[in-house]
Amino acid sequence: MSPSRRTLLAAGATGLASLAAGLREARADMPPAERLARLSEEANGALLRGEVDAYRALVPRTQDFTLMSPFGGTPSHEAGFTEKTWEGMKTFFRNGVLKQELVAAYAGTDMVALAVIERANVEVGGLPAQDWALRVTLVYRREQGEWRLAHRHADPISHAITLQQSAALARGAAS
Repeated sequence: MSPSRRTLLAAGATGLASLAAGLREARADMPPAERLARLSEEANGALLRGEVDAYRALVPRTQDFTLMSPFGGTPSHEAGFTEKTWEGMKTFFRNGVLKQELVAAYAGTDMVALAVIERANVEVGGLPAQDWALRVTLVYRREQGEWRLAHRHADPISHAITLQQSAALARGAAS
């Protein structure tokens, strides 16, 4: 277990926000893209272990946050994330281990975009533990001096597929 994970677990729910701020501050000497990539890996690792409170403390979101989940469908918005939604995530993701590969980073003054591959072994939605690889784009925006996640788009197509398979997915056909 990493020292930061041990520290997060020991902090309890009430101290998570201040601890997460301290972790973000401790990396203030890093370029923003590198710092956000590391926080993203830490936070998403926590989420896949079912540690939703740690995830939320590490990665604050913008009020207009959008999520394009790897399960497809209509994009989600910050307003739709209720406490009931977050509680459900605590059991939806279980016992996950995550390793993130940074593919590319693009940084401006107030915006950072990261292209990453998330490789995990995790129990999702009651399925047995299995390997998952997601291609993910993360967009962070600086608001009032704090980096916040504005957009996450993930898809499970980390292995090449044929044109026919892509076409079937695009038209909503079962493959």
